[in-house]
Amino acid sequence: MGKEIERKFLVNAKKWKELKKPEPLHFRQGYFATSPGKSIRIRKSSDKSFLTIKSETAGISRSEFEYAIPNDDAQELLDRFCDAELEKYRYIILYKNKKWEVDVFFKKNEGLIIAEIELERADESVELPHWIDKEVTGIEKYYNAQLVNKPFKTW
Repeated sequence: MGKEIERKFLVNAKKWKELKKPEPLHFRQGYFATSPGKSIRIRKSSDKSFLTIKSETAGISRSEFEYAIPNDDAQELLDRFCDAELEKYRYIILYKNKKWEVDVFFKKNEGLIIAEIELERADESVELPHWIDKEVTGIEKYYNAQLVNKPFKTW
């Protein structure tokens, strides 16, 4: 069984804009299920695609199963079977030997920037970059599976 231990943070848009960043990845992400306790999604980028199944979060961890699938299959699944979808750019930022994934959302979630860091242990300490505003770990409305049904622009 896979396990994801992750913390989420809001990013200060002004500081983020000033930061030198690498080229982002573009993700199209569609959901088959977003009920309480689970999410099942397809995530497609230009060269890789994944089917991911996640359980309900307990603290900062949850079960996660992720499987690579062919891009053509992902495209067809997104087009034919996913009613709920979002798009975002993902930036990979290394800070203090830790990998941060920063998602800049657009369309119905434009204006929202969330940074995530995956940890080895739930009690692992993390030094926060200066562009972090506030921790939102455990606040469901910030989960991608919730953003597809209740987009940021509707808050």
